[in-house]
Amino acid sequence: MSVPFFRPLIGDNEIEAAVAVLRSGWLTTGHKCQEFERAFSAFLGEGVEAVAVNSATAGLHLAAEACGVRAGDEVLVPTLTFTATAGAFHQMGAEPILVDVDPKTLTIDLNDAERKMTPRCKAIVPVHFGGWPCDMDAIVAFAHRHGLRVIEDAAHALPAARDGRLVGAGPSDACVFSFYANKTITTGEGGMLVTRDSEIAGRARMMRSHGFDRDAFDRFKRVGAAWRYDIIAAGYKYNLTDLAAAIGLEQLKRVFEFQEARQRIAEHYTSALAGLPIELPAPAPSNGLHAWHLYPIRVRPEARFGRDELIKRLNQAEIGVSVHYLPLHMTSYWRARPGAVGDFPVASRHFEQSVTLPLFPGMSLDEANQVIEVVKTLG
Repeated sequence: MSVPFFRPLIGDNEIEAAVAVLRSGWLTTGHKCQEFERAFSAFLGEGVEAVAVNSATAGLHLAAEACGVRAGDEVLVPTLTFTATAGAFHQMGAEPILVDVDPKTLTIDLNDAERKMTPRCKAIVPVHFGGWPCDMDAIVAFAHRHGLRVIEDAAHALPAARDGRLVGAGPSDACVFSFYANKTITTGEGGMLVTRDSEIAGRARMMRSHGFDRDAFDRFKRVGAAWRYDIIAAGYKYNLTDLAAAIGLEQLKRVFEFQEARQRIAEHYTSALAGLPIELPAPAPSNGLHAWHLYPIRVRPEARFGRDELIKRLNQAEIGVSVHYLPLHMTSYWRARPGAVGDFPVASRHFEQSVTLPLFPGMSLDEANQVIEVVKTLG
């Protein structure tokens, strides 16, 4: 039996919700998108505004624009992340300054960030790697000390929590979630920008739809609505469709069910793989919740063979795996940028030794055991 790297968990409710939108006569951003935004805001708590977008990349770009990141600015970004984290700010003309990560949590190393700070730094972008919740109190304190904006990349982090507070409900300027196909909830493609700052939310809503001063649903769907509109800024095409939002609404209802299922597999892996010559991912912090989007392991030098051989054996057993990530400072484009100057020993070592095992909410223990049997050959 083959084991995929990921398999989405889509039920009848999601299918029926999508069909209802298809039959409604309105497919793009409208009532369902607004309902999804309200539900997401309520999920995170009072005072949080949510802006639905067509990808987390779009959300990060909108957050950067709304927070005033401009050409010539610098932004602190962990090197161990997907290229979109840096790319969204680079699109504003800013220079991502790459920062190493903590060896246990694989989240941004504030000591390295301190060393790389310059007067041109405008923002810091913590990434909740793999679903492990960053210490946002420490990051916000660092940012306040240096006069930085804080924009969280929470693509992996729904519904992660720390000290009883969900990621996205804290004091950062903005936080962006992903609903890509393999994320902890999915709309196929999509994302959500959340913030407690009404000006950031308002700017993002306007800029996600070409800079219009009013939404298309009002102009085209409501009979008798005035046609007149204005363009406030040269915006983007970043809106989420009602079709996607309808799926997201049903997925959001199951977010803790999905997390519990992921955690069961993660705990099974951790128990079964203990004692092998590998480093396991960090558990949730005390009084916290790990989203368990990823389960990356690192193969130690004393293992019988290395990471690449393990990947080969897993593939031969028809088990899907991945590597998260090729650090940005090792990619052709980013390593040529001035922000990649310096050493990144933790991220580099992690990449050379790591493999991400399959983990998804519909995964069975039998599937997990197939993975475990191959990984045990390391010892």
